[in-house]
Amino acid sequence: QVDLVESGGGLVQPGGSLRLSCAASGTIFSINVMAWYRQAPGKERELVASILTNSDSKYYTDSVKGRFTISRDNANNTMYLQMNRLTPEDTAVYYCKAAGGLVYYWGRGTLVTVSS
Repeated sequence: QVDLVESGGGLVQPGGSLRLSCAASGTIFSINVMAWYRQAPGKERELVASILTNSDSKYYTDSVKGRFTISRDNANNTMYLQMNRLTPEDTAVYYCKAAGGLVYYWGRGTLVTVSS
């Protein structure tokens, strides 16, 4: 079992920045990929970025390339999402996901609102 807790969401003005954190606990050794997803009101949940736990391989969806950076701190079992140049279209609940083999876990999400 892996527990994931997101933090760092909030209200930010367009053009601003936020850093999300995802703290993992439990059977961390079973995880080989971690990811950030988001779900905007009335839309399906979408993959934002992912990172392998044993390499620097990263993936970003096109809409966030050049603005968001995913990273991890294995020593502290924490994953981050640095979000810069935020736009209202980035408004969503952001979820952390951890996967290993056929098993995956979700956090409860943290709300990011980009508005003036």
